Amino acid sequence: MTRVLIAEDQGMLRDALAVLLELEDDFEVVAQVGSGDEVVPAALRTRPDVALLDIELNGSSGLDATPALLSALPGCAVLIVTTFGRPGYLRRALEAGARGFVVKDRPVEELAGAIRRVLAGETVVDPALAAAALRAGPSPLTPREREVLMAAADGSTAADISRRLHLSESTVRNHLSACITKTLTRNRMEALRTARQNGWL
Repeated sequence: MTRVLIAEDQGMLRDALAVLLELEDDFEVVAQVGSGDEVVPAALRTRPDVALLDIELNGSSGLDATPALLSALPGCAVLIVTTFGRPGYLRRALEAGARGFVVKDRPVEELAGAIRRVLAGETVVDPALAAAALRAGPSPLTPREREVLMAAADGSTAADISRRLHLSESTVRNHLSACITKTLTRNRMEALRTARQNGWL
């Protein structure tokens, strides 16, 4: 019997997914959590064979929870199940150690098949999304540029961001300028939108 952990922030969807997977003869859902911060404690408590992680979770994201989970429980396979089929998210998920990336609008039979395949040692990725990720290439933003750009999302000024991130205002402006240049946009809001659309944040 394959032991499954589900991390999904929407309770109704999480419950429905658990019910559907339990209908399969070889799956047992041993844990359900709604926050990325709950993933590792729940996994250590229940010892799942596979973890289905959404990207958009309360607390830390599924992408952030993946390396922490694999460090705590190396034998657990991680499968990202998300609404957002963005090339940057796929690349980051695989770099974090996930063995698969599945978009939520696929039938549950495909998800069950993906679980079985990752447990058999395969990497499971939608071919169209894999091709898009190859075309898009890696994120052009450095980790610090990503941090500064995300800090600007709420409309904060350079002075606000500099205080929050303990950087000088000129450094913040330089990072924001680099983000705009690298995303081929005209201002920080366009840069933010482009980075989000590509899954770079």
